[in-house]
Amino acid sequence: MTKTSSYYTINVDPYGGQKQVRFRKLLIFQTGSLNLALPVESVKKITHYTPMEGSGTGAVGLIYVDDHQITAIDLHKRLFKVPQPSLEGRQFLILAKNSLEELLGILVSQTPTLVELPLSQIRTLPDSYRQGDTLDMATHVTRLQHNNELLTVFILDVDRLITPMAMGDFF
Repeated sequence: MTKTSSYYTINVDPYGGQKQVRFRKLLIFQTGSLNLALPVESVKKITHYTPMEGSGTGAVGLIYVDDHQITAIDLHKRLFKVPQPSLEGRQFLILAKNSLEELLGILVSQTPTLVELPLSQIRTLPDSYRQGDTLDMATHVTRLQHNNELLTVFILDVDRLITPMAMGDFF
């Protein structure tokens, strides 16, 4: 038998046998005070950051990577209502694909980290939490030990990174 919740799957023996331990690879990065992650299957490329173009009023803009125009998201601005602070040195761009195969760029200020966690460490976020917090784009959460510190990591759903505009926004 297989139990599924989004991308997270575990095989269970229906006759009471031992569970097969399954792992999930995540790309973890920091935005402001939050630790965020993407399932590695949705990540297509990590590259150097190129400046975002657009009106500057929202958290979404355009970037150009390898002669392609890509929608980019400043998660810091989306979550904290202020743009990502200018940083000295390298900034990175995570290119991820949503379920419509559209590439989206996510600006990160530090090198992302690849981790592999057992599915037993990953929990689904309650709908009430997602509806009441700015992290409506997160579907799962995990806690992990990193450099003698216990981190809470929110796992993002690429399809939820850009919120659809309501029809009222056009009038």
